[in-house]
Formats: sequence, C-alpha cells, structure tokens
Amino acid sequence: MAITRREFIKNSAITATATTAGVTLPGIALANKGGDDIRWDKIPCRFCGTGCSVLVGVKDDKIVASQGDPDAPVNKGLNCVKGYFLSKIMYGKDRLTQPLLRKTNGKYDKNGEFTPVSWDEAFDIMADKWKAAIKVSNKENEGKPVDKMTSRVGMFGSGQWTVWEGYAASKLFKAGFRSNNIDPNARHCMASAVGAFIRAFGSDEPMGCYDDFEHGDAFVLWGSNMSEMHPILWSRITDTRLTKPGSEVHVLSTFEHRSTDLADNSMIFHPQSDTAILNYIANYIVENKAYNKDFLKKHVNFTKTPTDIGYGLRNEHPLQVKAKNPNKGKLSKISWDEYVESVKPYTLEKAVEISGVPAEKLERLAKLYADPKKKIVSLWTMGVNQHTRGVWTNGLIYNIHLLTGKISEPGNGPFSLTGQPSACGTAREVGTFAHRLPADYVIMKKSHRDFAEKIWKLPEGTIPGKKGLHAVAQSRALKDGKLNTYWVMCNNNMQAGPNINDEMLPGWRNPDNFIVVSDPYPTVSAQAADLILPTSMWAEKEGAYGNAERRTQFWRQQVDAPGQSKSDLWQLVEFSKRFTTDEVWSKDLLDKNPEYKGKSLYDVLYANKQVNKFNKQRISDDRGNTYKNSEMDDFGFYIQKGLFEEYRRFQLEGSKKGHEQADFDTYHKVRGLRWPVVNGKETLWRYREGYDPYVKKGEGIRFYGKKDGRANIITAPYEPPPEVPNEEFDLWMSTGRVLEHWHSGTNDKACTRALSCQYLMQFYTCTQKMLNHVD
Repeated sequence: MAITRREFIKNSAITATATTAGVTLPGIALANKGGDDIRWDKIPCRFCGTGCSVLVGVKDDKIVASQGDPDAPVNKGLNCVKGYFLSKIMYGKDRLTQPLLRKTNGKYDKNGEFTPVSWDEAFDIMADKWKAAIKVSNKENEGKPVDKMTSRVGMFGSGQWTVWEGYAASKLFKAGFRSNNIDPNARHCMASAVGAFIRAFGSDEPMGCYDDFEHGDAFVLWGSNMSEMHPILWSRITDTRLTKPGSEVHVLSTFEHRSTDLADNSMIFHPQSDTAILNYIANYIVENKAYNKDFLKKHVNFTKTPTDIGYGLRNEHPLQVKAKNPNKGKLSKISWDEYVESVKPYTLEKAVEISGVPAEKLERLAKLYADPKKKIVSLWTMGVNQHTRGVWTNGLIYNIHLLTGKISEPGNGPFSLTGQPSACGTAREVGTFAHRLPADYVIMKKSHRDFAEKIWKLPEGTIPGKKGLHAVAQSRALKDGKLNTYWVMCNNNMQAGPNINDEMLPGWRNPDNFIVVSDPYPTVSAQAADLILPTSMWAEKEGAYGNAERRTQFWRQQVDAPGQSKSDLWQLVEFSKRFTTDEVWSKDLLDKNPEYKGKSLYDVLYANKQVNKFNKQRISDDRGNTYKNSEMDDFGFYIQKGLFEEYRRFQLEGSKKGHEQADFDTYHKVRGLRWPVVNGKETLWRYREGYDPYVKKGEGIRFYGKKDGRANIITAPYEPPPEVPNEEFDLWMSTGRVLEHWHSGTNDKACTRALSCQYLMQFYTCTQKMLNHVD
C-alpha cells in the first residue's frame, strides 16, 4: 500500500500526540518487551542534534530493529522517520569495506583508478605524504615564534564524530603534527552561534534546556522549520500549544513550510531583513519602557560591533575590497543612551518597508516580547546561523532576551538548535575548531596553550599559537598549493560545502596535494579523493555524543563493522604510530626537550600513562549482556575511557568554570546528563541562582563566562544583502530541510528516497511556475 508524504506526517503527528500524552503505542510496547533472541540496548540517534535515545535490537551480530526509548527524557519513546530507519543505515549495498587508493600499473597515481589496498599500504603512502609536507612546514617555520607558525597539513572533521574521536583528532593535529589547520563541518553552520555565545556571554552553548518547551508560554521560530528539522522537539512544542491556555507560536521564515501550519502568527519576510525586524522589536521595547531596568543595571553591558566588515571572501574579491573594516569583530563599549539611539531608526514603518511583513504581525510579535507576563523561548537553526551576518543576528536575538530579562529560567531564553548529533559535544566542546582547545580554551592565548600542554604532558611551545585555517580557508589553501595533505572525516563536503567548482574541487585535484576521505559509503567527497578509508558506523563502535541542550550520552559497541572497516578513532590513533617526534617536531623544540626525541606520536599522545591507564576490561550491562570494544582489543587498553577522563581534566582543573561532566562510568548508566555536572547533579538552566551551582546565593543571575559576570548587549545594524536577484539570476536561493532527508543523504538515501522524491517534485513544479510566470 502506498503512503503519501502528507499521510506519513499526519500519522507521525498522531504518534507524537499519543506519546506526549502518555499513551503507550504498540511499537513502544514492543521495544520494552523485546524478544528472547534479540538483545536490546540504548543508543543515541545518529542523525540530528536533538539527541533522541533509541533502543537497538541485535541478532546474529546485526542490528535488526530500532525503537524509540520510552525511558529517554528527550524523546520519551518517540522517533521521527529517520530514527525508525536507523537499523537500515549500516547495510547499504555500496558500503565500503576496504581501503581504496588511486593507482595505475600498481603505483599511486593522482589520476588512476581506485584499487583495493591493505591498511598498511594506505597508511604508508599517507605517512610519506604527511612527512613530506611537514618537512616543508618546518623549513618555512625556522626562526618564527610559536604564534607565527603555519602548516601544510590539515583536517576537516565533523559534528558527527564521537566525543573521543574529535578529541583524539584535535590532539593529533594541534600537538602531534603541530598544525591548527583542523576544523569541523560545523564551521558551515554552528560557528556563528559559537561566536555570538562567546561575544555575549563568554561561554559557548545554550543556557536553557528542552524543559523550556513545557514551561514556555510562547515560542518564536527565527529561520527554523522545527516540524521537519527537529520533529521530536516540535511534538513537545505542539503539545504545549494545544494543551496550555494562552500559549502561542510565531514563525518567521522566507517561505512557508510545515512549521507555519501551527503558527498563530506566520511572518514571511524578505531575505536578510530579519535583522531589521529584531532591531524594531528592541526599539519597541525601549520606546514602551518594557525593558527590565533592574536586570540591565545589574547584569548587562552595552557594546557595539564593527560594521562594513566584508564577507570573509578572498582579499581581492570586490565585496571584500569595498569593505571599510574587513574581518573586524572587536567590540567597543557604549552607553545606554547610545544603544537607544542605535535602535531608534528601526520604527514599525521601516521594519515593514524592509521586511515586507504586515505591520499588525510585527507589532503583535513585539508586544509579545515586551509583555512581562509572557515566558518566551526563541529558537533558530540555519536560517540565522548561515546568514551572511549570522553572528550579528544571533546577538540581536540575545539582545531582546537581555533587555527584558527573559533568560536563563524555565520557559524563558534564546535557544540555538543544532543539526548534527554532536555539533555541541564534539565539534564545539573538545576543541576541533581551528582556533579552539577543549572546554572554551583558545589557541591564541599562551596561558591556555600552557594549560593544554600541561594536561597533555607536552613541552612548552608544542602547540602553535596562530589560528589555523578554517574550513573555507582550507579550500583556498589547497587550491593555492599552501596546504598539501588533507584528511576528511565524517562529512561530505565536496557535495555540501561552499564554492565547490571554483575553490574546492581544484584544490582537491591539485597534483601537489594528497586528499584522504574516511567514510562508510562512496560519497561525492570519497570519489574526489586520492585515498578512501572504510569507516565503522554508529553502533559498530563505542561512542558518545553531546546534543543541543548540553546533554552528553554514551553508547556501547553493538556489532562488528563489515570487512576491514575501522572506526575514525582507530584510524587516528593507529596513524600516529607511523611518526616519531624527530620526523615532525622542529629541531629547536627537541633540543630544548631531549627526553622526547625518538618517541612515536602514539607514545607521546595516547600511550602517555594517562590515556592508557585504564586496562582492558569486560564490558557488560546490568542485565548480564556483554559487549565488544574493537579499539580496546586492538590497542590493549580502554582508550575511550582514557581519552574522556583526560578531556575531563580541562573541565575540572582549569580557570574556565561551568563545563564539568560526570565521570566516564556514570554515563553508561544514565540517559545522558546536562553539563555542568557538579556533585553528580546536572544543570538545567545556566547562570541562574537555584539552578546553576556557580551562581552564589543572592546573585540572582551571573554570566560567569565574563570576568565581571555581565552579558553583552551588542548593537548591530541592518545591512542589505550583498547580492540580490537580477536579470541573470532572478531567484532567491533559500535553504530548507525535508523531514525524511538528512544532510547530503550519505546515510539515509537508501531508506527515504521514495518519500523525498515527492518533495523534490514539489520544488521543481514551484520553480517552473515562477520561471514561466504561471499561476
């Protein structure tokens, strides 16, 4: 029997309503019951950043079923369509099971055909290419201070890495290869949210949690189609809207989508005009004296951002040449009166003119934020974060919550949602960005590098002090021949990244460069590489993810990976064995620290009597089931535990507070905990007295990421979009999301292709009507 997309969504909505109402459905009952011949265990979902927990059923070393986890606080037994198909994603017919190297006549050839090789041969040629590039880097860095060093080796990682995979990768590159040229694909999405959190609060990640969805009176979506991007969270908001008297939903978007169906106030605005709307709301609050005067006096500073900063393009690009303050971002303090003057031009009339949204809709939204009796949760994803002024737009949303004091308490707060399962827990928290170290420490500060080197048991000056190349800069450097070896893990950037034809593909196919892609499937990226390494997936390894509400969740390895596939963690650590410090560190560093001479990077980084201090052990659950751990078997110690406990030292011993996580063993016993975890207790709302252990009695609120404990309200203007439709390109391109589809489709295409095709046909038909001016 065929099912239409609309019928599927309708049925999912019924399931969502039943689940949130506490009704047990047959599927959930089956998950609880299980079967004598199927072993069930908890594991966080592989897809978006919601962090749903599922139960996976294993039989004969294969995942045969997955069900919603009824004990999970995030999803309460419900899964979306992607979650229900999790048991299928590892068993595609085109799954890669052995390393593939481009060869001609038995030798590596950049233009050769992919040929099966052993892991030894794959790592041998990789190591040769890496050593050659590092040798050139060391020559170029002779005589340079540590904060001026550059490197010709790089890595592009992922918010889909497990926590310890990202941590091991950051450590290998920043300390082992002495290269900060490592960046995650979260650079293309969450980096603007990170920048805004740091600028406003001095610490990354949301202050609230998913419990806000039950406590809030109103929910405002800024460029987020939660119905299809985060359907499980949307079911919780839907339940509140349908059962709580007086609750309401406001949706702002550049086009109509499934989330607008529930909206009490749907606003379709011209692209990039959301900054004008946000400034109008701030002006409305000021003019109507709806701001929280006491809160502002005690907890807020007023600042402004540089303007006319360009768009991060190449220096010779006309838009970059035209900019008066290219790439500038340092804030300067202003007074309350100066802030008031900065938002004064944004009247209702101006906001209507710029945005195209009817006046009554905008005014209704402004009155909502200004109402002291209404608890409001603002939510956003890529509509804000992939904005050409993404950091500004994040900050403007914070401004409204700070002006009214509606922040860091149940039902009140700004909430940046994430699209990958560990964009928070890995990409952001363990330091995989080109400028970051774990736990909000940064490369550019010597005291932070000193602290990292102390934890990692490395000599002073090992970690370079210059920011590495971010994702876009990496592509430019590859094209320009300034980055020569490049390892891509857990993403499909050749399909999903920016400016593929002009920047990325020429860099990857540059004959001076060697590109490695680790992936379980032959993606577009894999096909553009020189070497493909087959990777273990999800339940084929022990892992940990951190979701959008700061919840860290662990899982056990459930099954073996097929063929010769190995986890990203194994690949990183095993590869480190092929290098000695003499081959990759500078003579100057080794002369000052001769005790490190001749040691392998594996010994220095992973077998350092800290990471390898946890012996092999039997892994079991409280029901007596036992589980494999392939990496523990290969390396001879519990490497996941060792890496996590070393990483925890950044949280427990440094000057940065409020990042603590529980010990390793605790997480296997729970459905995740939201950090900071202090004395075994998780934190639901950060910065608020009574919830956050770092806010003392009587302080009320303390934004302790900043030295003075005060958050920044940051004024930023509306700027017209840098490019608008013209005769040659006469349509806006607005990104969106489809319920059944995820990212570039690497893992979900085989399962959901039939349903997604209906949506693609809708897009095609709609576009044809616009182009042909047909009604």
